[in-house]
Amino acid sequence: MSFDSIREGSGLPALDTPRLFIRGRTLAELESCLVMDRDPEVTRFIKGPWGDPVVHRRFVEFRINRAYPPGLGYWSIWERSAPDVFVGWVMLIPDHGVGPDVEIGWRLVRTAWGRGLASEAARALVQHAFQTVRLARVIADIDARNTASRRVAEKIGMRLVGMVDDEGGASCARYRVERGDR
Repeated sequence: MSFDSIREGSGLPALDTPRLFIRGRTLAELESCLVMDRDPEVTRFIKGPWGDPVVHRRFVEFRINRAYPPGLGYWSIWERSAPDVFVGWVMLIPDHGVGPDVEIGWRLVRTAWGRGLASEAARALVQHAFQTVRLARVIADIDARNTASRRVAEKIGMRLVGMVDDEGGASCARYRVERGDR
């Protein structure tokens, strides 16, 4: 069985890069996502139901099964050199679930940190956002203390446009990239 035949069914286009397979996330990655989220370093700057296994599972299942506007959703990531090992995901979804802005995000297992994989995957997603979905801009709200994710945003051409408070009152750096910026 080929990697492609295993990955069918999400409805999102493949966004592969020279080092990565980036395919629409499906329930096949549910357990891998849950394990990744249980690493306190991975979710250190991200609010979520990480401590309650039942609520956490429901949360991730909802994100996988939810209907997003065409071309938007979550993509799972694997390295071409190890296509059976889940590396993480990237997302392009309506901001706070409703828009009108569209938010980009990424989360990788700790063993994948520091090798440029998040930037490579996010760059492919930005290209998809502008060329395929034809979005005017993409935003990212990143916990102000999360310097690694802020560097990813800058590497993919996003500019810091201000600070905002998230729903819990934490300070987030708002990044934006517009189609004309590229």
